[in-house]
Amino acid sequence: MELTALLLSRLQFAFTVSFHIIFPSLTIGLAAWLTVLEALHLATGRPAYRRVFDFCLKIFGVAFGLGVVSGIVLGFEFGTNWSELSRMSGPIQGPLLTYETFTAFALEASFFGVLLFGRQRVAPWFYLFSTAMVALGTTLSAFWIMVNNSWMQVPVGYAFENGIFVPTDWAKIIFSPVVWVRFPHMLLASYLTGAFCVAATGAWYVLRGEVHAEARIMLRMGLYLAAVLVPVQIFFGHLTGDYVHEYQPAKFAAIEGRWHDEQPASEVLFALPDEATQSNRYEISVPLLGSLIGSMSFTSKEVGLTDFPPRDRPPVAIPFFAFRVMVGCGMVMLLLAWAGTYLSIKNRIEQNRALLWCTFLSFPLPHIAILTGWFTAEVGRQPWTVHGVLRTADALTPSLTAHAASISLVVFCAVYLFIFAFGTFYIHRLLRTGPAGDLGLPPVAAIPNRPMSVVGRPAVAVASAVASGE
Repeated sequence: MELTALLLSRLQFAFTVSFHIIFPSLTIGLAAWLTVLEALHLATGRPAYRRVFDFCLKIFGVAFGLGVVSGIVLGFEFGTNWSELSRMSGPIQGPLLTYETFTAFALEASFFGVLLFGRQRVAPWFYLFSTAMVALGTTLSAFWIMVNNSWMQVPVGYAFENGIFVPTDWAKIIFSPVVWVRFPHMLLASYLTGAFCVAATGAWYVLRGEVHAEARIMLRMGLYLAAVLVPVQIFFGHLTGDYVHEYQPAKFAAIEGRWHDEQPASEVLFALPDEATQSNRYEISVPLLGSLIGSMSFTSKEVGLTDFPPRDRPPVAIPFFAFRVMVGCGMVMLLLAWAGTYLSIKNRIEQNRALLWCTFLSFPLPHIAILTGWFTAEVGRQPWTVHGVLRTADALTPSLTAHAASISLVVFCAVYLFIFAFGTFYIHRLLRTGPAGDLGLPPVAAIPNRPMSVVGRPAVAVASAVASGE
């Protein structure tokens, strides 16, 4: 395989954004969790809620800082690697990211400072209000990012004039039905990330016999929340599949591993797709189920990849396997959440060490599900950056060389791995100390000034959009 500037730029963006998206998804979930904890503390007066809040606020601060640091570079990539995309789609994407800055960033930058410094300086109700505003800010950030990315998935409300995409109807862009399927899907994924990370932390402390009250709060509340949210997430996942089926049939065929038209269509559970022979090896499938999933009918005709010219087909293996990994993670999370909730209601979960170990080891599952979900969405969109109207090859900076792209890829990989190692080490120290401990380190108020940077926040918005065609 020739390492062209296009391939290297795609690999670079895929690596950096995959690394970065871990942190916004966690902070969105943690911000909502912090709001719930603060409300419970005010309502009940239980000190344990306050200790868990202060502990999780430290994790939130570190993750937020890592998200900003890892996301800054992605804003520059739009100029260095994807300048044609920026030039052509700037009239649409530019305002959307500006809206994100003026809404989400304004709330986060204003009220995050209250969370860090204001506990003793403001009334308790205002501290709760500030916590809610930070959560709202992270939610609005996700909203504008998903509006941006959804426009690239299904472009609407625009005209193509003089080689530039010009908005003609902002209401269609912002209130596209695709947005209102994909935005809840991403938001729920972030909430589940927070829920499982909190539950896994609680399970770890229970297994170690530490911080009993705080551990039970984290374990039980995390599993309760997940037990409710996973079924809702599965429903929105189905709605997301419906939009792909309607607007991106080539992507849908790649996800299904369907090479030829079928009526009725079977559902491929597992196979090894072979693009050279346009067939599947070692296929395991269920008759009729493909038509039911695709069109809610047992007799519908479902299109295959051979209906599309080879140059318009996405790569098959990545969306095919990534989708199944995502679904598998969702099923495991559903099983753990329901089993853990049942045992919690029976007051037997702390005695079931097998389930505690499974819950502790489940913390990577939501991250894996989010990453594979994005791989499915973004690789499945290929060869388009703006689906159907701008190819990824045409979005690349014309003067970019493979040599320059390879140097930046190596540098970014090295720097990001260093950041990840440092962040993981610090968070691990926080976790080992626990809600009742003291690391002897500066309080969370002294953690990064960088998340408050006016320059940094728009970069996070750009990065999380996963919007350069990866």
